[in-house]
Amino acid sequence: MGFLAFLLLGLIAGAIAKAILPGENGGGWFMTLLLGVIGAMLGGWLGGLLFNAKLEEFWSLQTWALAIGGSIVALLLYGLVTGRRSKA
Repeated sequence: MGFLAFLLLGLIAGAIAKAILPGENGGGWFMTLLLGVIGAMLGGWLGGLLFNAKLEEFWSLQTWALAIGGSIVALLLYGLVTGRRSKA
């Protein structure tokens, strides 16, 4: 997967992660992109470590699940570090 495709994947995965998590999540589109890319990298790393799964193809369901899952984890960690609390 190319660099621009990875950035697009991260942006979309970050936006989906923000939509999934309840409450007010800080950051604009740049923070969404950054957390999404970090989350996609984290999801790919954890997926490779635990399940021997990789982020190889853009249109793969496995790639999207790993990227969105990693973005959710990254968003939760960002909330813990910045002190933002989600309100259900």
